[in-house]
Amino acid sequence: MVRINPKKKSRKNMTNFDEIKDSLKNQKKSFLAEPNISWQKRKENLKKLGTVIQEHEAQFIEAISKDFGNRAAEETVIAEMMVIQGGISHAIKHTPKWMRVRKAPTALQYKPAYNRIIPQPLGVIGIMSPWNYPLQLAVMPLIGALGAGNRAMIKPSEYTPLFSELLKTVLGKVFSDNEVYVALGGVDVASYFSSLHFDHLLFTGSTSVGRIVAKSAAENLVPCTLELGGKSPAIIDSSANMKTAVSRLTNAKLLNAGQTCVAPDYLLMPKSQVSDFANSMISQAETFYPKVAGNKDYTSIIADSHYARLQNLLEDAENKGAKIQVAGNDDKQQLAKERRIPLTILTETTSDMKIMQEEIFGPLLPIVASDNLENSLNYISQRDRPLALYWFGNNKKKLNQVLKESISGGVTINDASWHVIQEDIPFGGVGPSGMGAYHGEVGFKTFSHMKGVFFQSKFSQGAKLHPPYGPMTSKMIKLMKKII
Repeated sequence: MVRINPKKKSRKNMTNFDEIKDSLKNQKKSFLAEPNISWQKRKENLKKLGTVIQEHEAQFIEAISKDFGNRAAEETVIAEMMVIQGGISHAIKHTPKWMRVRKAPTALQYKPAYNRIIPQPLGVIGIMSPWNYPLQLAVMPLIGALGAGNRAMIKPSEYTPLFSELLKTVLGKVFSDNEVYVALGGVDVASYFSSLHFDHLLFTGSTSVGRIVAKSAAENLVPCTLELGGKSPAIIDSSANMKTAVSRLTNAKLLNAGQTCVAPDYLLMPKSQVSDFANSMISQAETFYPKVAGNKDYTSIIADSHYARLQNLLEDAENKGAKIQVAGNDDKQQLAKERRIPLTILTETTSDMKIMQEEIFGPLLPIVASDNLENSLNYISQRDRPLALYWFGNNKKKLNQVLKESISGGVTINDASWHVIQEDIPFGGVGPSGMGAYHGEVGFKTFSHMKGVFFQSKFSQGAKLHPPYGPMTSKMIKLMKKII
C-alpha cells in the first residue's frame, strides 16, 4: 500500500518538460505499434484500473482530505469512488457493442455499394483534471480513453499535490508510462502540457483557463473537449414541494462545500417565497451540520486564495445592499483558520454585484426574486449558457417550457447534480460552459475516430460519369437527379 506523509505539500516531484515530451513520443510510438488493441486488452485495462483504485481507497480519501484541509470520507466515496466504479462497470458491459463496425444507410443512387462506420482509437489522449473532484475528474476521462483503445497522459491540479503524487504512484503499479502517464507540477507544467500535440485534449476547469487551453491546443489543431462551469441556476416553481426542494438544494450546494462545477449557483423564485425559503435552507444546513468548525463531515475551502475570493464576493455584495444570512453560530476566527464557510444565503442581490457575475464555487447562494417563469427564463437567457440547470415543480406544462426554452449543458428535475453521473446520457457544457461531452457511449465516441467507409460495388455505373462527357453522361445525370 502507498503511504502518505501528511506534512508534505507541494515539493519534490515537478515533472520536467523533457520527460513529458519523451512520454508523449513513446506513447505515440506504442500506439503505432498496436493501433487498435483488442477488446480483451481494453477490458483488462479497465478492470485493473478499477481494482487498483479500489485497493487504495483509504489512501485516496486521506490524501484528498489533507489536500483540502478536511473533506469527509463519505463525500470522496460517494462523489468519486462510486462514480468511477459505476463508469468502469458500464464501460465493460457496453464497450464491445460500441466497438462494432456499424451499418450506415446508402442513398439509392449509389447502390449496390454500401457504407460502414468503423470506430478507431485516436492515439494519445491528454487529460487536464481539476482539484475539486481530483480522482473522479482524472479517472472518468481515462475510462473513456482506455475503453476506446487509446493511451493517455494526465496532468492533475497543483492544488492537490498529495493526491496527484498518489495517483501517479497507484497508476504506475498497473500501467507502464507508455500506456498511462501522470505529469506533476504547477501552472508552467500545465501550460506546457496543453501545448503538446495530443490526438485529443480534455480539460476540466474554469472558463477563463479553458480559453487559454483551447488557444494553446489550436496551435497544433488538437481537438478539445472543454468541461468548464458557469452560473448554474435553479428555478423554484410555485408548484414545487418546498420541503423536498429545500433539502435537496441544501445538500447539493454544500456537497464539497459548494466546490462543484454543477452546484446550484443561484435560485430564482417568486418574491413572496424568498424569505421562507431562505430561512428553511439555513435551518436545513444547521440540521445537516450543527457545527461547521471542526466538523469532519464539512469540507474546507481548497486554498487561502479561494477562501479570500469568496470573502471578497460577500463583502462586495454586502456593500452593494445584499442581505446576508449565515447558518450556525461558529466562531469566525476558527472558521477562518480551518478555511470553512457555512451556508450563506444572499437576498436582494443586484446584477452589479460580483457574486451575480462570477461563478461562485463555494457555499454562498444568492436568491433572485422572479415572479413568473417567463421572467426566470429571460434572466437565464441574457447570461452565459450554464453548465447545468435545475427545475423544481410539478407543473408539466411549465417543465416542458423550461426544457424547450432554456439552453444548458444538462438538466436535473426536482433535484440537483444527478444528471452528471448518469452514464447513458452525455455530460458536457455549451458555449462558455464547455465544448463537447463525455461519459458512456458519448465518451467512447469523443475518444474515437468514427471513420466512414464507402464500399464500391463491382456493378457500379459510376464509370458513366467519367470524361470525356457525352450523351451517356447526360442520361446518367438525368437518372440520378430523378432518384435524388
